[in-house]
Amino acid sequence: MNQTLANIQKEEFDYVTLCQALADYASPRDKIRSMLRKQEIIRIKKGLYILGESYRKRPFSRELLANLIYGPSYISLEYALSYHGLIPERVETITSTTCGGNRSFSTPIGLFTYWSVHAAYYSVGVDLVSNDADVSFLMATPEKALADKISRDRGLNISSRKDMAAYLQDDLRIDEAALRQLNIKLIEEIAGKTNSRKVRLLLDYVRNANGGVG
Repeated sequence: MNQTLANIQKEEFDYVTLCQALADYASPRDKIRSMLRKQEIIRIKKGLYILGESYRKRPFSRELLANLIYGPSYISLEYALSYHGLIPERVETITSTTCGGNRSFSTPIGLFTYWSVHAAYYSVGVDLVSNDADVSFLMATPEKALADKISRDRGLNISSRKDMAAYLQDDLRIDEAALRQLNIKLIEEIAGKTNSRKVRLLLDYVRNANGGVG
């Protein structure tokens, strides 16, 4: 392995880390251009890189990169629902929620999208998750990912518990048993941070699914 790249400890790294690894070179920028051309490193966005395939010690984490590409942000919406096993579909686009503006980034490793929410709502229902390679990243809990999804789908005409049941079970295809496993107290907290009537209807539906307990 190229010794310079061996000095980079993580598969995902920024420009500062790269320059530190190239400190002995007279012209680090020229070296970076050469490394990009040879695909020894891959630029995800300006200032953010991953190691090329031949130099990786482990698979890179798209989830961690989602946090790093645009922030503050956490993974949510369809990708988080799939990750948590609530919806059956495999989701390729990494979908996130942010305190910043709505953005999307097309990168060499896929599409990353970001949906903007208010800061008070943003902060509740977010966990630090670790994958099998012990890489940690911020992701919505199942409850927050579902609330985010319901909030973002602005064209939804949900005005009753029956409408919510049809959306959750028919449109999203979430199993009823999985809905009963959701944390009612957390949904209450999430609902208290937003003006979304649909999120309050979600809370009402989950309470009813649990026999009114909550």
